[in-house]
Amino acid sequence: MVSLLMIGIAAWGKWFGLVSSFQAVGGVIGVGIFLFLVAVVGLIGAMKHHQVLLFFYMIILFMVFVVQFSVSCACLALNQEQQNLLLEVGWNTSETTQRDVENSLDCCGFYSVNYKKTCSAPCFSNLSCTSCALKIQAHTGEVLRFVGGIGLFFSFSEILGVWLTYRYRNQKDPRANPSAFL
Repeated sequence: MVSLLMIGIAAWGKWFGLVSSFQAVGGVIGVGIFLFLVAVVGLIGAMKHHQVLLFFYMIILFMVFVVQFSVSCACLALNQEQQNLLLEVGWNTSETTQRDVENSLDCCGFYSVNYKKTCSAPCFSNLSCTSCALKIQAHTGEVLRFVGGIGLFFSFSEILGVWLTYRYRNQKDPRANPSAFL
């Protein structure tokens, strides 16, 4: 379900023009498809009681757990200075991101507004723009805590899935011949 949510939200964001960066949307959709394929491998392995598929499912799910747990902890551990540094690096990396942020938040420039340059925000024609850093920083900590908490919740559900897969994988197939060895 998480993979389908990722695919759906990324496609929705691209469709409604909230995100114009195809790399970001493509990356989220790619991760969603990967997680969906991993889930299908786990379902097929459980239905057929296939030891090898369950083993690979368990290993991949554990690796996803490690990455997701690490990213979630990093989101929760960032202080204000580190958040500002990451925001500035992200701002300077892509001009399409700058335009998206300026349009959606109605602001111009990162730290200061320069009316000699062009800006695609609606406030630019009125000369009433504020810097984007102030508007972004107002919500950054809150969003990082939310994303980190959701990531931690799902990472612990993934480790539960690894444990259940390990337990199920070592059980004898009830449809097998009872006199057969494993």
